[in-house]
Amino acid sequence: MKDPNAEPLTERELDRVEAFLHTLGDEAMTVEMVDGFFAALICGPELVPPHEWLLGVLGKNFSLVNEKEAEKIVQLLIRHWNTIADTLELTLTEETGYLPVLSLDEEDDVAYASEWAEGFMAGIDMRRESWQELFDDEDHAGSLIPVLMLYHEDDPDPALRTDPQALEDRDSVIQDLITCLNHIYRYFEVRRHENALRDVPEPMRRSSAKVGRNEPCPCGSGRKYKQCCGASSAAPH
Repeated sequence: MKDPNAEPLTERELDRVEAFLHTLGDEAMTVEMVDGFFAALICGPELVPPHEWLLGVLGKNFSLVNEKEAEKIVQLLIRHWNTIADTLELTLTEETGYLPVLSLDEEDDVAYASEWAEGFMAGIDMRRESWQELFDDEDHAGSLIPVLMLYHEDDPDPALRTDPQALEDRDSVIQDLITCLNHIYRYFEVRRHENALRDVPEPMRRSSAKVGRNEPCPCGSGRKYKQCCGASSAAPH
């Protein structure tokens, strides 16, 4: 039997998360933004702990208006994180890809993916310094192009704004984004592994040499260790 906590979110659960985030105002992300945000954090080289990314999702002014509902939403967010992480990990060994969660525009029924790209860039910004390696890599920086095209579509700076003609076939751009997401995940795989090992706390080590049971007790009493401090440490608690 599959663990229900490891299952992808249903449409109903995604709607529930969206509705909750909407109540938090403009500082909170939308579900589409969360999806891109999580994808960047999972693809990137540095581990970002939940307490940090949760603040990015919910906004700085978040308060537990309904603690039980908020607790459930956090559980759903963690499930969604796990879905993305599991799928991207699978791309290392299988011909597959993660399909972003994109909202359809109500007027023309088109997935624009601009909010997804905004979320992805927000994820990069949380660890911008560690991502700079990819931006500077002439051979691999192209994997960021689909995200940047969508992110700068409506940029207030005309010099940065994406040429509308480049987005005429938006479905192709989104397909390229999915392919490039796999590439970015592979690009940072070694760094992620190294950083994960680095962040594992070292085991506690004995600060002093072990004392034999028949040796003089280090406390200076003159008695054998087994008859002094050794006896008290061996006593049942």
